[in-house]
Amino acid sequence: MNKEITISNNKAVLNFSKAFFSSSEELLRSEGFYEVLSSFVRFHKEGNTRVYSYLEKFFISSDIDKLASELRDIIKILTVMSLDEASDKINKYYKLNEQRDNLLRVVEDIYNYWRKLERYSIIEKSSSEAGLEVQNFLEANIKLKELILDIYRKIQVSISGFSPKVFRQVPAGANASVIIRKSKIAYPDYLDFLNNIPFITKVMIETPYITYTKSNKRDGFFKEVYENPLTDLEINPHEFLCYPAKVADNLVYVYFHIDYMTHGISASNLFELADEEEVLNNKPDAIYIFGVKDDNDRDVFYEDKKNNLIIGYCNYAEKKDYFGYLKKMCLTLNNIISMKKGYLPIHGAGVNVVLHNGKSANIVILGDSGAGKSESIEAFRSLAKEYIRYMTIIFDDMGSFRIEDGEVKAYGSETGAFVRLDDLDSGYAFKQIDRSIFMNPDKINARLIMPVASYDDIMEGYKVDFFLYANNYDKLDDNEKSIRFFDDKEHAIQVFKDGARLAKGTTTEEGLVKSYFANPFGPYQKQEKCDELIEKYFTRLFANNIRVGTIRTQLGIEGMENDGPLKSARELFEIIKEL
Repeated sequence: MNKEITISNNKAVLNFSKAFFSSSEELLRSEGFYEVLSSFVRFHKEGNTRVYSYLEKFFISSDIDKLASELRDIIKILTVMSLDEASDKINKYYKLNEQRDNLLRVVEDIYNYWRKLERYSIIEKSSSEAGLEVQNFLEANIKLKELILDIYRKIQVSISGFSPKVFRQVPAGANASVIIRKSKIAYPDYLDFLNNIPFITKVMIETPYITYTKSNKRDGFFKEVYENPLTDLEINPHEFLCYPAKVADNLVYVYFHIDYMTHGISASNLFELADEEEVLNNKPDAIYIFGVKDDNDRDVFYEDKKNNLIIGYCNYAEKKDYFGYLKKMCLTLNNIISMKKGYLPIHGAGVNVVLHNGKSANIVILGDSGAGKSESIEAFRSLAKEYIRYMTIIFDDMGSFRIEDGEVKAYGSETGAFVRLDDLDSGYAFKQIDRSIFMNPDKINARLIMPVASYDDIMEGYKVDFFLYANNYDKLDDNEKSIRFFDDKEHAIQVFKDGARLAKGTTTEEGLVKSYFANPFGPYQKQEKCDELIEKYFTRLFANNIRVGTIRTQLGIEGMENDGPLKSARELFEIIKEL
């Protein structure tokens, strides 16, 4: 980030440490404002739009730089005098007032072009300064918004000759802002270039934050490779930032291309941001390089055994412009580390519920994407008034089992949830609008990223009472029970390892499919190690008389998308009441 503003991939990244504007005059004179106008002209020239035809005809030029300069001159003039005054006093613009409607349309289009960009601001922190950046961090975006609105309204009045009767305080500043700083981490020599990439220390999001990505599905598996993908890697550190994530109790440093800024920011609603001191004093357990522009289409991971480091790598591509590629790689890296520690990764949902009658239970539901784990949590939430006093989400997608004091306990990996909008009650989604990130809300597999638990909550460690496999494909008769428990450990292991589900369109899979232990994010790649852990943990679960079974959500059955999870949730609560 060595420029005032970088515009790429429908994103504008402003570096407030290079330039910050205390007045309208400073903003209008800035390199950043000129870059926005150039980008605006280029967009309309490439589209051969009516706006470009007007600009080309009025300024008698087709040169982007000249047109941008002319636009900036007119805008600066119209902030200090009316259109009629400009036409009367400046020979160059003596017929400008005859173009009132066209000019007003151009100004409106510039404003809308700016607002349709995803806008991010950055403040670079130096190691010698402490609190100043934080204050500026919170105030800078407010100031930018005020300046942009002030300029826009002044020009509207200058051109039209009257003030609007209705004022809409629309978001015109940055959608999100970050404070960044560099750190010297004790990387092996071949990774020393990463120290030139600053890491994020604070994030501010203007919610509701709505973003559109080039893709809305993830495809395939992350493959393990045995040659380091970072060998001879050349990347421009000015094009990358680092989000240092705490995934469970592991540190995963996510280095992402600024064109994928949406995903780096969204990570803050899903993974706990590591403290600045943690980053400065610790080598990570894993790193992930996301968005490298190379000629190879690959999303892979590599285990650097010599340096005890797991490395994830994903190339830059439109089809990789999806948050699932960031989230799932982070979870894959975390799960591989967890298995090395003797923990069993669980792809599913875990909740602690306390019913009105005082009975409580810790429930873990395992299932791959679309099997009904998140939908079951939503069903629990829908039945809250009827059954639940309160509910704590341990994990919404990925957690782990650990054996402590002879008990199997559940731990979470994420503080947030990345859920399909279609699987949430619409009223609930709107209630979360003030703290949520909406991705592609008008498309299939639209997603919502929202915080659901604190880091302390997910790392509490909850004794498992129910461990259920989410079956979304069996249709039940009217009086047939949704929940069945296993008497035989080997039968249970077989069902859980088969990982069968009816694909729902959350990935590129279709129909009835199977995935090893319903978890393609680590266990699939390390099946031999995971087999050992499954045997160990299921033996402990059955020895402790923990209820292991299936919960048939019917989520994949047409017409049962809502009633199926509700039926199974109600049945589960009745079982808990009788404990």
